[in-house]
Amino acid sequence: MFKKKSALATLLAGLMILSLAACGNNDTPAGGSGSPAPSQSQSADGAKVGQTVLKCSFNQTIENPEAKTLLKLSDDLYDATEGRYSIEVYPSEQLGSQQESLELVQSGAIDMALVANSIVEGVNSDFAIIGCPYVYDSIEHQQKVFESGKLDELFATTEASGFTVLSAYSLGARCVYGNKPVTSPEDLKGMKIRVMQSDTMIKMMDTMGGIGTAMAQGDVYSAIQAGTLDGAENNIITYTDLLQYEVAPYYSLTNHLMIPDELIINTKLFEGMSAEDQAAFKKAAAESVPYMFDLAAELRQTYFDKCENELGVTITEVDVAPFQEKMADFINDVANRSDMTKAVYEAIKSER
Repeated sequence: MFKKKSALATLLAGLMILSLAACGNNDTPAGGSGSPAPSQSQSADGAKVGQTVLKCSFNQTIENPEAKTLLKLSDDLYDATEGRYSIEVYPSEQLGSQQESLELVQSGAIDMALVANSIVEGVNSDFAIIGCPYVYDSIEHQQKVFESGKLDELFATTEASGFTVLSAYSLGARCVYGNKPVTSPEDLKGMKIRVMQSDTMIKMMDTMGGIGTAMAQGDVYSAIQAGTLDGAENNIITYTDLLQYEVAPYYSLTNHLMIPDELIINTKLFEGMSAEDQAAFKKAAAESVPYMFDLAAELRQTYFDKCENELGVTITEVDVAPFQEKMADFINDVANRSDMTKAVYEAIKSER
């Protein structure tokens, strides 16, 4: 507990220094965070800078499709609000891990973040249903669900906890990778596999046959390299961008999970905007979803080709039926947790 509070305090102190530095050079409108130093954050070339610049934390590189989507969203938001708002993206965990970023958004220390569904699940366990293994038939099915508006009631539940969910993205199916191929649940026996920091994700991996080990993304490479982990699970984009193929060259197509990433904003900040700007923000966020899915689809194919033909990765086809059978009771348990999870599960199935 002490370490967690100390880490958060350090981040808050650093952000206060950033804000003071910004105030010394800019007149920042009320409610804004000010424009951060260019060396610490990223904007698109020729980006439009709004009167209020919102700090957004992101845990991966600026080349990631989700980061590129955030940069486009910034320009779209600038246009839609007639220059009142834009977004500055801090990639690669510069403002902290995903868990820390969510807490910083809740406190108002930063304005926005893009965080994994498992992190939001820590605030409301009902979010587990949209991140269940094998709950989506395909990435196209998942996109239909995200664009349907049928998750809005679930998303609204976080507002009482200090943040508002604006949209959900996905980089594609997550697969197991490590120091050997995995083609069956038996192959996972005894393997320590990194999963996101969520009791649901740990239980998922345990049910699949491995040993689920929660760990921050920034520590995964060194943990596999040191032998603390035997592998991890993620989509091909993250796997490649973070160079994890260097220490885990076997990528097995378990396709077990299409975990959403949620774009969140501090609720007090959002509700302090005019109704017109709130509507513009919601519209721009909704329109960013298909853009992100298109970017990710193109990059996934590029990365699969690159991994197999240039980077020495062994990509293994997997019969997923045995994994699906193992996860059936798991999915039903999550789906029946509450009236909300039951309704969301039915909504997901209705989009098949």
